[in-house]
Amino acid sequence: MNRRQLLAGLSGTALLGIPRRSVAAEPKLLTVSRRTLEVKGKAASVYGITGPGGKPGLDLLLGEPFRVRLVNQTDGDTIVHWHGLTPPYGQDGVAMLGEDPIAPRQSRDYEFPNTRSGTHWMHSHLGLQEQQMLAAPLIVRETAEPLFDEQEHVVLLHDFTFRNPQDILAELMAGGGAHAGHGMQHGMMNHSGMGHGGMNHGGMNHGGMGNMMGGMLNDVVYDAYLANDRALDDPEIVTVEKGGTIRLRIINAAAASNMWIDLGALEGERIAVDGNAIHPFRGSLFPLAVAQRADVRLTMPAAGGAFPVLFRPEGVAARTGIVLASPGAAVARVAEEGEAPPPLNLSQELLYRAVAKLRDEPVNRTEMLMLTGGGPDYSWGLNGKPMMHETLFTVREGERIAVMMHNMTGMAHPMHLHGHYFKVMAIGGTAIDGAIRDVVLVPPMETVTVAFDADNPGSWAFHCHHLYHMNAGMMGAIAYTSAA
Repeated sequence: MNRRQLLAGLSGTALLGIPRRSVAAEPKLLTVSRRTLEVKGKAASVYGITGPGGKPGLDLLLGEPFRVRLVNQTDGDTIVHWHGLTPPYGQDGVAMLGEDPIAPRQSRDYEFPNTRSGTHWMHSHLGLQEQQMLAAPLIVRETAEPLFDEQEHVVLLHDFTFRNPQDILAELMAGGGAHAGHGMQHGMMNHSGMGHGGMNHGGMNHGGMGNMMGGMLNDVVYDAYLANDRALDDPEIVTVEKGGTIRLRIINAAAASNMWIDLGALEGERIAVDGNAIHPFRGSLFPLAVAQRADVRLTMPAAGGAFPVLFRPEGVAARTGIVLASPGAAVARVAEEGEAPPPLNLSQELLYRAVAKLRDEPVNRTEMLMLTGGGPDYSWGLNGKPMMHETLFTVREGERIAVMMHNMTGMAHPMHLHGHYFKVMAIGGTAIDGAIRDVVLVPPMETVTVAFDADNPGSWAFHCHHLYHMNAGMMGAIAYTSAA
């Protein structure tokens, strides 16, 4: 018996009376807890998700099973959604859709195949906990060693408030806060061509889409914007060798703020959206709606130096960012405010092209999804249904479904489908061979059409990822006819 035959024999139930040992690894621990964060010299109690090694969130390898024990060390219920993964129904981390919340001091095990590489994230899907920073990165790498000679850095963005999110929602629903008069102030803003303030770079004025601007998303006033828990008064300094290449994995974990990624004096290429590879798109300014992710690759100048990378909320003077600096470079103070950028548009979305292709199959049918609401009472809905978790339409396993989303409101909405990825098929009346995503922005009075394959039976959330819009009714479900 040679070594290979011996190992093959050992893989049986027993050999020479030696029982077979289980090779299943222990689950990785993820702990939800409270922590104290200092923002602009003031302490705040927020959430955190700590993974192996005390780091926020989780790093995995593609093909490595998602085997996690989520421990709730807080005094209230919680649950965590694995945004970007496509788990089986009942393990998606959404209360009232196949799961109950995790009670205080209790835990829950999750285990399913890990088939989605890319830049993903995890966040609470219960109430308004996400606003209190209950979020963390979830990175799934294709290989243990980088495929390219580059360093990586993950950036998690937040919009931060010292206020209780419940008070903010109550104020919005009472007709107050930044939402008051929002449609007049922002909803009809039209920044033609984005040519002001240096915003007409990075390919933002292609395809005649300069006027497709949409309403501002931000109807909540924030105290600060954070990149990896830090404001611009004390930004993170990332050391990059002169002439070195860095891949930024940027996650917009903000509750209600679309952002512009502004590389400033540098130019880079966006190589992935929502964890899915696209053909490289060069520029120095890239849109990033709420819950979207961007992989941006850039190279430091051979002479080195220090270069701010800013994340600029639309319509707001305040911003956040990090600084890329070569060893020994002097780092100047970065201004915490600048010119308020215009709303995000879909001009780049028109030009993104996915590397992966859908199977060559026809669409079985098209469903219309009307995005409604936004009046003084801050009531939002889908197809006029303001009830969260209500079924919007049903599908059968094996179908390819197109969804035409028509935004009838004065604000843009970042729309997210759970349990699936979709392909952007059309913007307005323009058909495109677009990106594969799980979040797409739908501007006011515009239509965006996506298509997905019904290959994951269950009842799946479909909602606006603006946290306050979702909690005020803009959430429903897509149910398989075979689902319980």
